[in-house]
Amino acid sequence: MFASKKSAGEVFSICGNSYVVEELTETSFNRGFDFAIFSAGGEISKKYAPIAASKNCIVVDNSSYFRMHDDVPLVVPEVNIEDAFLHHGIIANPNCSTIQAMLPLKALDEKYHIKRVVYSTYQAVSGAGKDALCDLENIDNSKPLKKFPFPIYNNCLPHIDVFMENGYSKEEMKMINETRKILHRPDLRVTATTVRVPVQNSHSESINVEFEKDFQIDDLLDTLRNFPNLIVQDDLSKNLYPMAITATGHDEVFVGRVRRDESVKFGINLWVVSDNIRKGAASNAIQIVEKLMKKYI
Repeated sequence: MFASKKSAGEVFSICGNSYVVEELTETSFNRGFDFAIFSAGGEISKKYAPIAASKNCIVVDNSSYFRMHDDVPLVVPEVNIEDAFLHHGIIANPNCSTIQAMLPLKALDEKYHIKRVVYSTYQAVSGAGKDALCDLENIDNSKPLKKFPFPIYNNCLPHIDVFMENGYSKEEMKMINETRKILHRPDLRVTATTVRVPVQNSHSESINVEFEKDFQIDDLLDTLRNFPNLIVQDDLSKNLYPMAITATGHDEVFVGRVRRDESVKFGINLWVVSDNIRKGAASNAIQIVEKLMKKYI
């Protein structure tokens, strides 16, 4: 484990083993590591990931820094693991809200060919870090806000990351651009509205999809059920649909409320929920390394 000088010396117990945190330096990767998972922000990745790669250490980076670099694969293992093996030492882990959407979209794109995607997200506070969780717990607004510009408790903020010149937030543009890259559909029509909601963990997304050709709902549901690590929860008679409280703690992606969009010729609505800390970040990175290990070790 590597971190800043301030954290060096801390001890973490994981699966019964103790690990001492070391200070990250330019010589940290001289010890013959096979893989490194970076999750320390873009500036750290920018400096140290190339150093690790130069030592024949394959980096899986969880920051946004390398995601749109043409020579860096952007990978969701169930969707485009073949891209991971085209790396030049660095592989990018996608944005949390993008990752969970890719599983159902990949399944449907292969069969029906997607024409357009409209994202509306309901993103959990944990995705914004520890200070954001403190703001969520600030029920009576008696303490100064640590993360958000406005209270998040009992509120929804259509504001994730900074706003761009085109009026979209950076989070929205991440979803648009990353979707195109992962699906190898550079001209795919995609739009997004991302919203932070007062939920502790697990992102929820309403995804509207328009296809090039018609479909049968039963066949479409079977297509989703047969995709790896995608779980269909769709039985309205039993009030069965994906929820944040049931997705938390799992590595799978859950999809439900599947219904035809009757406002267009070949459209569908999906409700997609996943644990943003696990599948949306840590677990996806680990799954990439697991796939690489099977090939290289």
